[in-house]
Amino acid sequence: MSLTLPHSPQPHAFGSAAEVTADGATWLTSAETYPRRVLTDWRARPHEPAVLSCGSAFDVVSVPAVFGRRMVDRLWHEGPGSGPVAVHRGRVLLFAAPGTAQRLPSLLRWEEWGSAVPSLLCHGAGDAVTVPPLARDERDRSGSRWVVAPDTRSPWLPGPEVVLWACVRAARGAAETAVRISIFPSGDQGAKVYDVSRRR
Repeated sequence: MSLTLPHSPQPHAFGSAAEVTADGATWLTSAETYPRRVLTDWRARPHEPAVLSCGSAFDVVSVPAVFGRRMVDRLWHEGPGSGPVAVHRGRVLLFAAPGTAQRLPSLLRWEEWGSAVPSLLCHGAGDAVTVPPLARDERDRSGSRWVVAPDTRSPWLPGPEVVLWACVRAARGAAETAVRISIFPSGDQGAKVYDVSRRR
C-alpha cells in the first residue's frame, strides 16, 4: 500500500501524561445530545472517566496496546501525526474522523497485510466509548490516561485511509522484527561449537 503523507515536524513522545484543555473538553462533549450538561457534570468530577457517543464528532478505533503504540509511533515519525489518543483498560484509543469505523474494516479486508493486523474494535454511529478523565490523578493506578489530549475545538482527525496506512506500517514492522528474531535466535549456551573454517 502506498499513501503519500506529509511528515510531522514534531514527533510525539508516546506515553507522556497529558490533560484535556477547556477547548478539548468542549469538543469531546460536542458528541452528546446535551453537551453543556455533560460538560458541566464532567468538570465537576474531572478525575472520573466519561462515556461519550461516537459517530458525530469522532469515531474511535480501539487497538491492543502494543500494536497501538506501534501505530502511534508510525503516525508521528513517518506520517502526519495523530488526532487525540488515549489508553484505557489495556487498549489504545485512536480518535478518527466520523465514518472511519464503518470504512476501515472493509479496507483491511482488501489489504494484503490486513490479516496481520490484530483485532480492532471500530466504534462509530450508535456506539459509545469510555474515555479517560479530563485531569490525571496521580493516585489512579488504572493506567487510563490521555497520550495525545484534545486541545482545540476542532482537532485534526485521521480518516480511514490514514488509519489503514498506520495499521499496515505497524504490521510490517512487527513482521520484520519477528523475522530478525527467527533468523538470529539466541544461542544454546551448552552447545558445542566446532571450527569448520579449515576443512580438509
